[in-house]
Amino acid sequence: MAAGRAPPSSTALRAFTTVARLGSTARAALVVNLTQSAVSKQILSLEHHLGTVLFDRSPLGLKLTEAGAIYLPYAEAALEQMERGARRLAERSAIARPIRLHMIAIAGERWLMARFPAFAAAHPGVDVQFTNYVSESETEEPDIEISHGVPPWPDREAHYLFGRDVALVAAPGLVERMGGFRRPADIQKMTLLQHFQMPTFWAEFTETHDLRGAVPEHTVRYGYYSVIISAAVAGLGVALTPRCYVADELASGALVNPLGLGFTSATGCWLIRPLGQPQRPGLDEFVGWLRSEAARFDAATRGSSAA
Repeated sequence: MAAGRAPPSSTALRAFTTVARLGSTARAALVVNLTQSAVSKQILSLEHHLGTVLFDRSPLGLKLTEAGAIYLPYAEAALEQMERGARRLAERSAIARPIRLHMIAIAGERWLMARFPAFAAAHPGVDVQFTNYVSESETEEPDIEISHGVPPWPDREAHYLFGRDVALVAAPGLVERMGGFRRPADIQKMTLLQHFQMPTFWAEFTETHDLRGAVPEHTVRYGYYSVIISAAVAGLGVALTPRCYVADELASGALVNPLGLGFTSATGCWLIRPLGQPQRPGLDEFVGWLRSEAARFDAATRGSSAA
């Protein structure tokens, strides 16, 4: 091969090394997924490219010539290097691709964002992108989701995080203006601040406290827990909200939990990921960290309710 000429193709090298190993173009064709004719053409092309005969051909098969035997280890090494390079590029691509996390806003505001810097510092090479919605232009599914709901989810695995401990909360001033809470039925004279996606909370509350059929005086619905909490602090009504999301307000006295009223909901905050998800650098570490942090958070906020 003259200096400066392009190297042979990987297809030709693969055909050559496979025929050298098997001694037959027919058997090699099955391995490299080409026709026997195409394998023969690749060998002839390589011999023409190198300017030498690589195989002695006989009715018994193909046998390497002296030139072929000299060239074989170099061809194998070239293929190995190309495959190694492809693997490195694939690994680099996997590392570079961010982990896409879709989550409800309140979970980020009240739990994750305060803790995430610790994970980021310990795993500087893991790029996590956060969003709580999917735009019309997005076609790629998230790698993991943090969402309220009740399992199972089709084709998903789910891990409970927190949020099933639901508390009735209100501003102290509102409770005082309404004449206080003396029994669970007093909630019926209040305005209920309700999340659009948690319509079952009222039914679960009335079932728990033997108030079946009870209705609040008025209901105002919101799309975000952060707005519900702000409305409750402002004295606009009472709210049924996961205790973990109002732990700070309960601790500061901005909200109270009248008579300790609440219930354990069927609905909770879950980490959801596709079944059979391919392994990704950093993904399992991130999922494990999320679950560990959530377990501590859940235990701490449930503990505060018993204090």
